[in-house]
Amino acid sequence: MKKLLIYVCCLGLIMVIAGCESSSHNQVKTTSLDEKKATLVKKINKKYDNPGPHYELGFLYEGQGLWLQAENEYNLAISFNPGHRGAQAGLVKVLGTTGNTEKSKITAELFIEQVKGSASGSLELAMGFQKHGLDDYALRTYKQALSLAPDSAKVNRQIGFYYLTKGNNEFGRDYLVRSFQLDPDQPEVARELGRLGVTVQIPRTPQNGKKLDKMVE
Repeated sequence: MKKLLIYVCCLGLIMVIAGCESSSHNQVKTTSLDEKKATLVKKINKKYDNPGPHYELGFLYEGQGLWLQAENEYNLAISFNPGHRGAQAGLVKVLGTTGNTEKSKITAELFIEQVKGSASGSLELAMGFQKHGLDDYALRTYKQALSLAPDSAKVNRQIGFYYLTKGNNEFGRDYLVRSFQLDPDQPEVARELGRLGVTVQIPRTPQNGKKLDKMVE
């Protein structure tokens, strides 16, 4: 009986400690978000027409599930910079999440259409879609960028890493190999290929991937 009592007491103490640690962790997380929000609001108050802080604040709201606030900030970012691809992707995400499925689809098609002749615009929009978890749109726009600049090391690299994040190592490896062939001066690509078991060698005749990427950018 005495041993059982000691066990129960110890178990209770462990649960209390665990609860305190969890509460402390949540408090730190909340404090961190509040600090980020305060910093962004300060930047906005200093220069209201700066699209960057509006987008970042919208992304913060999105992460908290504050969809209306996020939509407002994304719209503001786009109003100050109509080509802000991250905010465009964020707006598509918010509309879809809040039940405006048809409007979300139409908006996405509009933004994709806007960049159909630009490899850099398509790439930026694809990265925005990926950041906001819109995989179908991301892959479609990555492919659009690739069709416009098939010999871009940067485009091939981003698609390669995209596939790796989705667990498709085979496709990811192939695109990274292509990217490295186009521009061997990519340590992060070389490291990833090494992790995937690919032996990398610098091509004797470097291709024009880096030169093309300057045009893409």
